Amino acid sequence: MKLLSKALAALLVTATALPAIAQECGADFATWKQNLANEARAAGVGEKGLAALGSATLDPKVLERDRAQGVFSQTFAQFSDRMISSYRLKNGAANLQKYAQYFAKGEQDYGVPGPVVAAFWALETDFGAVQGNFNSLNALITLAHDCRRPDLFRPQVVPLLTLIDRGVLPADVKGAWAGEIGQTQILPSDYLARGVDADGDGVVDLRNTPSDVILTTARKIESRGWKRGQPWIEEVRVPAEMAWEMTGRTNKLPLAEWTKMGVTNRDGSPLQDNGLKAGVVLPMGRKGPAFLAYDNYDVYLQWNQSATYTLTAAHLAARLAGQPAFGLGNPDAGLTGEAMKALQQKLADKGYDVGGIDGILGTNTREAIRQEQMRLKLPVDGWPTQELLANL
Repeated sequence: MKLLSKALAALLVTATALPAIAQECGADFATWKQNLANEARAAGVGEKGLAALGSATLDPKVLERDRAQGVFSQTFAQFSDRMISSYRLKNGAANLQKYAQYFAKGEQDYGVPGPVVAAFWALETDFGAVQGNFNSLNALITLAHDCRRPDLFRPQVVPLLTLIDRGVLPADVKGAWAGEIGQTQILPSDYLARGVDADGDGVVDLRNTPSDVILTTARKIESRGWKRGQPWIEEVRVPAEMAWEMTGRTNKLPLAEWTKMGVTNRDGSPLQDNGLKAGVVLPMGRKGPAFLAYDNYDVYLQWNQSATYTLTAAHLAARLAGQPAFGLGNPDAGLTGEAMKALQQKLADKGYDVGGIDGILGTNTREAIRQEQMRLKLPVDGWPTQELLANL
């Protein structure tokens, strides 16, 4: 089994460590691209990669997709119900069996269980069936030139040009609108630095070779801080009343402390202290589903910053590992659409950074809600309700 050459990995370090050369977003495109070409050449990209850059163009459809991510305005129950389909559960189980030796190798080498990898494989592309039809280089060029999030996408351009220059990927490689490539939608920097040639054919092929996909994905997850042998989430039951301000992903406590507060296993049995700390996550408030979130769950947020997506991915992994579907409980009606935007606007007017008035219950909005719930002496569970909106 071979990793991508050390030279490629070293090249990535060099490319990302070089001083920024005229990285101002929104500048004259021809001038901006020429400066990018100079940066790529200095990083060791040859004529093949530079020729691909010379042909790259801006794609307005990429910006349309970047501005329209309304799917994340759904609740956790809505999103997970749609994403954790019987098709994905069935095929996830089948692939875990079919490629058992590679999933086992991934856990042996990187400590990442097979169901965790399989869940991302399912959610990202339905096991390679839907990998995206955007020109990857044009997508990254567009997002790097755009001024919304250039810091996220600019560092991906030189690694992609390097992969093209070395013949690992074709110049017209297709993928997702945000520049991810392959069956688990890997960004070029991870492809370059962490690609694994699992079948030993001399090529890291993340578009067509499942063994390479599985091992590379496990290696990527491990690189984000995954802790071998530890859980990621566990569904629990919370009492009707407790110190809600103690809940939240980042407030990790020993399980013995949660037991004192009345938190139990899903079936009502006592929690078994495993020596680890976890936070209690309430994605739909104190009356909805509840999960213990361990350090490994934090790794999911480095894959995707949407709490709705990451909790869905973590729960799908738990399902593939044999756990049942979560219990919905009886959550209070949340805010959606214009009501959610109105709440965000009120929070922003009070000085909170909610990350934009977009109707999405993101991390910043949820934390602002918790702060206001505490001030108003409401249960601090981070869930937006009509009562909270009225109080504001």
